[in-house]
Amino acid sequence: MNLLFTICARAGSTGVKDKNIRDFLGTPLSYYTLAAYKIFYEKYENTYETITLALNTDSEELHRQIDRTGIAFTFIQRKEALAGDIVSKIDVIKDTVKEMEKINTTKYDLIVDLDLTSPLRTAADISGTIKVLCDNEYADLAFSVTDARRLPSFDLVMLADDGSCVPVIKSDYVARQQVPEYYDMNASIYVYKNKFIASEKTMRLFDGKAVIFKMVDTAILEIDSEKDLELMQILARHFFDKHDEFGAIEKTAKSL
Repeated sequence: MNLLFTICARAGSTGVKDKNIRDFLGTPLSYYTLAAYKIFYEKYENTYETITLALNTDSEELHRQIDRTGIAFTFIQRKEALAGDIVSKIDVIKDTVKEMEKINTTKYDLIVDLDLTSPLRTAADISGTIKVLCDNEYADLAFSVTDARRLPSFDLVMLADDGSCVPVIKSDYVARQQVPEYYDMNASIYVYKNKFIASEKTMRLFDGKAVIFKMVDTAILEIDSEKDLELMQILARHFFDKHDEFGAIEKTAKSL
């Protein structure tokens, strides 16, 4: 089986200026993703036919940051048409796969996308997400989740047309014990079967059948503000200090 890992990140950011090239606890944010990849690669390089890493970006500084680590990767220049705020990431991954298969004349079986703004993941999380997809022959993709902190039937509300506040999901539930299990997508790991990601019909994540891998709840935040970045570093410090697998990520990141 051939694995293609993708890191897709554009230059600039609306919420946090240049967040993809910022430091995180004194180390480039991107290095935590590279650390998880490196640990995974070293553990599983003899398990798979090939494990390859591709960086798709229009950020020269991010390219330089990753190049300095010595980790082998292929650089794919982000096309201008795929560099906007509202471009689907799936379109960027599709383009990356096409370019990589041309460059390496290799047909990849699985594509593993790692989000740069999620530093709290381990190599075990990556292997676990791959496994749940491989174990389900009918699934097209797998992604990481945590237990939901909010239940749509109880805790999420929105404004109706008349200005009143209503539940996001209307239901007859009167107790939390009655509701289905909900999960938060934590925007960390996505694994796609090639036939799904390459299909012209694939436009959105849920165009296919998805399965999930549950990660440790790190109260993960979307880094969309300076406050998010500050809070994430407080959480990361705790996990890096208290949990060996997370500590290995920080140690490896700082060694790059």
